[in-house]
Amino acid sequence: MGEDSREFGESTKINHKMEEVQREEEIDPEGNPLNEPLLKRNRTLSSNPLALVGEKVSYIESLDYEINENDLFKHDWRSRSRVQVLQYIFLKWLLAFLVGLLTGIIATLINLAVENISGYKLLAVLSYIHKERYLTGFLYFTGMNFILTFVAAILCVCFAPTAAGPGIPEIKAYLNGVDTPNMFGATTLIVKIIGSIGAVSAGLDLGKEGPLVHIGSCIASLLGQGGPDNYRIKWRWLRYFNNDRDRRDLITCGSSSGVCAAFRAPVGGVLFALEEVATWWRSALLWRTFFSTAVVVVVLRAFIELCHSGKCGLFGEGGLIMFDVSNVTVRYHFMDIVIVVVIGIIGGILGSLYNHLLHKILRLYNLINQKGKIHKLLLSLAVALFTSVCQYGLPFLGKCTPCDSSIRESACPTNGRSGNFKQFNCPPGFYNDLATLLLTTNDDAVRNIFSTNTPQEYQPLSLLIFFVLYCILGLITFGIAVPSGLFLPIILMGSGYGRLLGIYMGSSTNIDQGLFAVLGAASLMAGSMRMTVSLCVIFLELTNNLLLLPITMIVLLIAKTVGDSFNPSIYEIILHLKGLPFMDANPEPWMRNLTVGELVDVKPSVVTLHGIEKVAKIVDVLKNTTHNGFPVMDDGVVVPPVVGQANGATELHGLVLRAHLIQALKKKWFFKERRRTEDWEVRQKFTWVELAEREGSIEGVAVTSEEMEMFVDLHPLTNTTPFTVLESMSVAKAMILFRQVGLRHLLVVPKYQASGVSPVIGILTRQDLLAHNISTVFPHLAKSKSRGKRN
Repeated sequence: MGEDSREFGESTKINHKMEEVQREEEIDPEGNPLNEPLLKRNRTLSSNPLALVGEKVSYIESLDYEINENDLFKHDWRSRSRVQVLQYIFLKWLLAFLVGLLTGIIATLINLAVENISGYKLLAVLSYIHKERYLTGFLYFTGMNFILTFVAAILCVCFAPTAAGPGIPEIKAYLNGVDTPNMFGATTLIVKIIGSIGAVSAGLDLGKEGPLVHIGSCIASLLGQGGPDNYRIKWRWLRYFNNDRDRRDLITCGSSSGVCAAFRAPVGGVLFALEEVATWWRSALLWRTFFSTAVVVVVLRAFIELCHSGKCGLFGEGGLIMFDVSNVTVRYHFMDIVIVVVIGIIGGILGSLYNHLLHKILRLYNLINQKGKIHKLLLSLAVALFTSVCQYGLPFLGKCTPCDSSIRESACPTNGRSGNFKQFNCPPGFYNDLATLLLTTNDDAVRNIFSTNTPQEYQPLSLLIFFVLYCILGLITFGIAVPSGLFLPIILMGSGYGRLLGIYMGSSTNIDQGLFAVLGAASLMAGSMRMTVSLCVIFLELTNNLLLLPITMIVLLIAKTVGDSFNPSIYEIILHLKGLPFMDANPEPWMRNLTVGELVDVKPSVVTLHGIEKVAKIVDVLKNTTHNGFPVMDDGVVVPPVVGQANGATELHGLVLRAHLIQALKKKWFFKERRRTEDWEVRQKFTWVELAEREGSIEGVAVTSEEMEMFVDLHPLTNTTPFTVLESMSVAKAMILFRQVGLRHLLVVPKYQASGVSPVIGILTRQDLLAHNISTVFPHLAKSKSRGKRN
């Protein structure tokens, strides 16, 4: 990354890459093998930190999750009174409450808008069909979907490219320690909300679950920093959260609140954050995320009760996702368990196949998107037109089925926006099962296909058409320039083949066809996303049937195991394609055969500074390198006799960040003589809050020739407790330490401290510890890596 140990000789490569950021058209991924990221990189350690954030090529860097224990931080921590500590704790819980409250309100508004826009659109279309004005109905249906998709796409393409897609891979990367620019800004939040409403209302094969996770994270980030970048609230209390560690905790609360808002699953939301997105976890964070999701559930329940009284238009007839199958008694014998195992195996195979095909589709879409904004927009609109044609035209292939006499007349057939037996073009007393699944909202489609005690409702051919269509739509819709989620498309695909399998099982099983659909959806999600515990709880909270627990667990475990034997999870594939330097929890086995000393030997020499350094040297280092951390040395240190070394040794005082050096230059922290400063001088010039800011560049700092000859005391700004490892440590062990502690820099020190030898022989950063970067320098070791190491 940007903080790696690269010399000025590589600056031309950086300039070339920055030109690519400004001119996306010049990025050519065609020369990349299929298993490489979409962006070309320098094939070396410390490759250039460019990645796709949403649909935007961005320059990225690491986050400082490590506590920077310099003199100012220590003084601020010691000077905090008990009241201030209680304020800090109270604010954490208050912000967690606000994250849940605002996420719940926004999720309700999104659902309300989607249900009303989609509902009135479908009512108008069905009225045209009832009057046999089929062409007018088609034009109205297609035109409305075109307009809604255009609104969502134009906002993402022109105003907030980072709002496109689900946002979950970028959130995973952020919580892993990668700063993703503009990912959590106010503009991104607004576009994500409006774009989600437009895209879902347009009937595209995508869900609002992923966008809600992103929306919750945006709310958390904006609350923690006091508002948008240009209009931040400078309250003294909020200064406590002006650091990456507390912001990480808030965004974790936001992501769990988003899942809870999407599925009304508070426990599932917490487990989703723990299992899927969070890299770092502790018990206090568990309590706060659970508190946030509890607030979300209360807000959703309050709005649902309000809307049931008819005050929210069509909202309430469909409303929030809740697929209740609690009225079904789940009984199964040994043969049913065998069938459940088969569903799990099929889900694992289809899930891994879906990941493989989506990988190829995303590469193709990247080639199209590289051509410019117009092509991004046209791609989105083309997918919307294809989806509308299929949803409107394919129901005409369905047969008209007579209503069951046991069903009341008001329930079959139905002509409203929701309902399980759509009349469509059928005569009175008949319904079209394919229209029931296609000419409706995605939420209602899932409700309909999950319906229980209706064994004769759907024909096998209709379910096959539904399954094939949504497999195609699920592949071509994800990746267009609109906010999109993967949960609902995968649920639709999985429920299709699950219900179809239930029909063919017939009387040989006791499991209801609706439960087959639930198990099929669960198996495909586990086969694609590779989640188990959180998915199990989410499905239990969705279906409201605890009796499903044993067979759901079996399905999820088998599907995940089968899927892992073929390829990574869909989010890992997207992370790799976008070029986000995500650090996996499991190092490659061959990384244990390589030491960090051997790794730093192939890097340029580390750039160091003295504790009292000349201004000219600091300016030169900042202008001619891209490092973000510099070891600070003190020569001629008087060593106590017990150490056993001669006086005049070189001491590693710590590590100073690039941002702090720029702050020192901006504030003219210069002295004519070479001397150590007093504590009161430092506190008079700097505050701990100012040092938490990371904005600014050396280009914006003006230094006169006279000031160039002056000195800066770096001791008060230096982190005196950086993490260090011996050069004999294995790369695998260093990677685990780096990831678990949330480091940005890891200093490598020699095993033997000889006279005249520097106390630091190198710095390792995130890019240096990524397996695919190391394998380019040590290919003979990488060849021995084992496959299928995932558990």
